[in-house]
Amino acid sequence: MHTVQKKVCLLGDFAVGKTSLIRRFVEDRFDDKYLSTIGVKISRKTLTRQDHLLNLLIWDLAGGDDFSKTSASYLRGAAGALLVCDLTRADTLATLTDYAQQLKAMDETAVLVLVANKADLVAERQISEAALAEMAETFTAPYLLTSALTGSHVEAAFHHLANAIEKPL
Repeated sequence: MHTVQKKVCLLGDFAVGKTSLIRRFVEDRFDDKYLSTIGVKISRKTLTRQDHLLNLLIWDLAGGDDFSKTSASYLRGAAGALLVCDLTRADTLATLTDYAQQLKAMDETAVLVLVANKADLVAERQISEAALAEMAETFTAPYLLTSALTGSHVEAAFHHLANAIEKPL
């Protein structure tokens, strides 16, 4: 069985849960100790497909101001990205446009999936379904509500991205 390797990125502001989403997907665990990502951390997960293995190289990129300084070199070669916002911080949705534009400037065909994380924090939610749907429409991308804490829809988000980047094969 042959192996196909694809680079994907998680993009979004600091503390939206990018590292926690990756940890949940790759290791099926959650750690509530917050450690800010410096630069980039690369994880790997292999998915078994019908006729091949899909090796995802998952780039966890520092968000916020750090991202704009180094983004071009980190985004080069990415087949797609999860755009991650924090449902408890409305400002994290608006900044996704910048991340999406930077990735699309590197590769117009890169696939985007919008991920609204921290869905378990219902009482603190600041972003409506309508706002998510509107933002997703601007990227021509689907959106999913996830929780790295509970694991809700985390696998689905990564699998959705994986399926979308493999469509041309």
